[in-house]
Amino acid sequence: MERRAFRANGFAVLAGLLVLGIAAAAAAQAGGVALLVIAAIVWGVIAVVVATGFVVINPNEAKVIQFLGRYVGSVSDAGFLWVLPFTTKRRITLRVRNFETAKLKVNDADGNPVEIAAVVVYKVINTATAAFSVDDYEEYVAIQSEAAVRHLATSHPYDAHEEGRTSLRDGAEVAAELTTELSDRTHLAGVEVLEARITHLAYAPEIAQAMLVRQQATQVVAARTQIVAGAVGMVQLALTRLAEEGVVELDEERKAQMVSNLLVVLCGDRATQPVVNAGSLYG
Repeated sequence: MERRAFRANGFAVLAGLLVLGIAAAAAAQAGGVALLVIAAIVWGVIAVVVATGFVVINPNEAKVIQFLGRYVGSVSDAGFLWVLPFTTKRRITLRVRNFETAKLKVNDADGNPVEIAAVVVYKVINTATAAFSVDDYEEYVAIQSEAAVRHLATSHPYDAHEEGRTSLRDGAEVAAELTTELSDRTHLAGVEVLEARITHLAYAPEIAQAMLVRQQATQVVAARTQIVAGAVGMVQLALTRLAEEGVVELDEERKAQMVSNLLVVLCGDRATQPVVNAGSLYG
């Protein structure tokens, strides 16, 4: 839908207008005062008409040109230019822009209330679509960003307790999914989303303490599981080495006692105090 509008160098048009005025004045002098006045009036009308076409465009900026309500094109060349006269010129910035959504309170996929916010980086790639497809492309991007963040939060849990399940804390995967969804939503407004990333993620205050206890318990269980697995391996290694090297022969009862003692030493929260048995092993 976007197309380039007719444009000319503004300084060249201005110079041509001045040359035309000087030439008209020189030609009218030979015809007397009346002809000079007529020439001045005609040149003045032409100058006013031409002046309505001058426009200044800054770097990374575009002007959407309309003539009597009809879109005639866009101009993005920086500098002093001249376009069709009697046209309206709407400024559209092409700079990379970013904004942060408000902190939204939504329920995640597990039904837990969480607070979430994201930063969105975008730029306009189609000035005509941005100007005419939506009322205000900036407001459109902001609203669609909040909608996408809400949808993302309800699609994933805060913490994934199952293998292969994506959680909101998986930064790279969640950011890629949010960027893709926002790109689909904002394409209609001529906007390209360069990046979208979560900047704030926390449980809602009313359940934050309970979830903290749950997280701590989960970590404790995970640590205990790893400790027990390591302890069992060490006990098995000790019994195997004792049997292979013939250091001592143990019956099943003594093996069970040795396993119990080693597990207490390896899995205990506190340092154990050794007890020396000076008598018989079976005493």
